[in-house]
Amino acid sequence: MKLAAQEGMVPGRTLAEKLDNLEEYGYEGIEFWGSGLEERQDEIINATSQSKVKPSTICAGFRGCPLDADKAQRDLAMSDMKNLLKVAANIGAVGLIMVPIFGGPRIPDLSPYKTARQLEMELLVILLKELGDYAKEVGSVVLVEPLNRYETHLLNRLEQGVDVCKQVNSPNVKIMADFFHMSIEERDIPKSIVEAGKYVYHIHLADSTRLLPGYGHTDFQAGFAALKKIGYDKYMALECGVPGDREVELPKSAAYMKQWI
Repeated sequence: MKLAAQEGMVPGRTLAEKLDNLEEYGYEGIEFWGSGLEERQDEIINATSQSKVKPSTICAGFRGCPLDADKAQRDLAMSDMKNLLKVAANIGAVGLIMVPIFGGPRIPDLSPYKTARQLEMELLVILLKELGDYAKEVGSVVLVEPLNRYETHLLNRLEQGVDVCKQVNSPNVKIMADFFHMSIEERDIPKSIVEAGKYVYHIHLADSTRLLPGYGHTDFQAGFAALKKIGYDKYMALECGVPGDREVELPKSAAYMKQWI
């Protein structure tokens, strides 16, 4: 397992400085926000080629919504996600993190024919099949992220993400497990990780407070043991608040987590 952090969390005036700081702090990867990333490909490739810290993933940053009632918004989301999957492959990142929808349904309820949720799930599978085929073509992975119930109504638990992946049946469509969202939605975080198994392809790190690990009540020791049990060997990226001086807190957090990696 390799530690990473999102670019915006890291001190530094340039990407090269951020990479140097991450290496000094004990991290091996950097996660990028997707918006505007296509224009930064050369910068990222040049900087990371001279660093031990490598791109881990791209986090969202696409326009539109894949489950919007407006086809133009769906098409915009699909176009942006395909572009970002290609960027991920170009810069050497694992793949693109995507949340299918934030908030409530945007598609109308057509009961008794089908509920909005049934329509959303069927549409999501169709769109992920298309994205999975494209990801396979360019050499990338779609990382579907379950979120807590306060941020989305659709996919909240790992098992729901796994069910979607099974329906899509593509080796290039996996799930991402976020410790913050799991602290709200999973009854047993280690058990949920073990049961999700091979479908877990990326990790976001945040404590129950949505601050750095160590600033809440999440049992990372047990969670990391579960990841080891499923043979997880990829990146775990910080996506959380930093309570204090980042130059102090980021290395402290890396040391805290490396007890169990």
